[in-house]
Amino acid sequence: MSTDTTTRHHRMLNGIPSQPDVSAPLPKRILTNRWTWIGVVFTLIYAAALWSQYRLMTADIPVRDGVVQGMNFSAVRDAFWYAVPTLVFWIVVFVIADRFRPQRLLLWWLALGWGACVATFLSLHINTWASEQLSIGGDGDPTTGARAAIYIAPFVEEAAKATVLFFIAMLVRYQLVTKLNGVALAGLAAAGFAFTENIIYYARAIMYASSQINTGDVDAAVQELVWLRGFWTAFGHPLFTMMTGLGVMVALRTHSKVVRVLAPVTGFLLAALLHMLFNSQASFASGPARYLIYFAVALPLVASAVIYVVRQHVKESRKIQARLTDYVRMGWLSPVDPDTTARVRRRAWALLVSLTRGWAVFRSTLSLQRTLTELAYLRDAEVKGVIDAAGQQRATDLLYQVRSLRGLAIDDPVGQRLSLPRLRKPKPVDYSPPSYPGPAGLGGNWPATPGSAPLGSQSYSRVDPQWGPPAA
Repeated sequence: MSTDTTTRHHRMLNGIPSQPDVSAPLPKRILTNRWTWIGVVFTLIYAAALWSQYRLMTADIPVRDGVVQGMNFSAVRDAFWYAVPTLVFWIVVFVIADRFRPQRLLLWWLALGWGACVATFLSLHINTWASEQLSIGGDGDPTTGARAAIYIAPFVEEAAKATVLFFIAMLVRYQLVTKLNGVALAGLAAAGFAFTENIIYYARAIMYASSQINTGDVDAAVQELVWLRGFWTAFGHPLFTMMTGLGVMVALRTHSKVVRVLAPVTGFLLAALLHMLFNSQASFASGPARYLIYFAVALPLVASAVIYVVRQHVKESRKIQARLTDYVRMGWLSPVDPDTTARVRRRAWALLVSLTRGWAVFRSTLSLQRTLTELAYLRDAEVKGVIDAAGQQRATDLLYQVRSLRGLAIDDPVGQRLSLPRLRKPKPVDYSPPSYPGPAGLGGNWPATPGSAPLGSQSYSRVDPQWGPPAA
């Protein structure tokens, strides 16, 4: 018993999960699973934070010269639909980016919901409080001043968005194994933040354009803002928060204690600096200077981030192949496992083929790929010294799991074809009639009439036509 307790303690210190107990009924496992209650609690927190912001934004704000009218439900609803396409785009991008070791859906939801609800809630109140302390005035909203956008908002908003990254890192640091994980989670948090922020900006524009007669075409004015924030500068928040996500991932995958402290701090400061530069240029740059900064500075930064992510995919593919090759050399894995697991196309083809061969084959193939990927990153953590000897038992469990899945799963999809059902019924085959003597009605094709067979043929027999039974 003491040995089991010590083993569990070492696994817990390394963040290594224990084998799940599948003997209990499914409803009991769901209710006793910590992830269920984490999802429920955080969803309720997100709903409360979002409702608080809605109440605050729809309330009238008293100012020195009168009252600033709050947003109405119609404006918020229209702004919501204007902001949805940008959110969907970023969700698809970051989910695809996190494909080598994809996180569970709950972690994606935690990051996205935190950015959309909690981070915006904290930023709204902290920015307002800090702006009031600096005596920054605006049109009824202290956060509308340029100084607040440059000196306060970048640090507050980046810290609010990055909080969920540190929380997830403390919760499941064993599952965060690549820089792509940090990019995806940080990008989802930033996309959620930008989504709620866009709704607020669009709704304010709708309310202002509807109440001011000198704005001209209301729809055209709102559409211009939607194109500006939802398309041309939509990269802003994801690009900034990616810096913090990369810093967190560097800290999680290094053995140096100094780097573990400096990497997240450096990532956060870089994110705040980029945010500060972006807000300053948006506030003061105008005319040709704005276009020059956009095309000469902003777009090259975005292109650099895209190139970096693509290179990380290539790097992770080589890493998986190298680490699984270690187990092949020791005779514990098949020689095809490194190539199949490291190549995205081959993995996708194996899943597609298995999907056409039944649910059990697909589930086994998916489990095999995820198990081999976890095994590769476990080996990488051991090589880097991030995990101590406690990882050896986990590696043994994973190898046994690979062996149990091998018989049903598709581990080598090369040369495999899809087992698709035939859409057309097969046509009946028109066989030629049999070639043996006998009446046609009994299965033969030669006439049974005496004398009809040609002379000299194999079927001809010389019989006297006068032959008959003896006369009585």
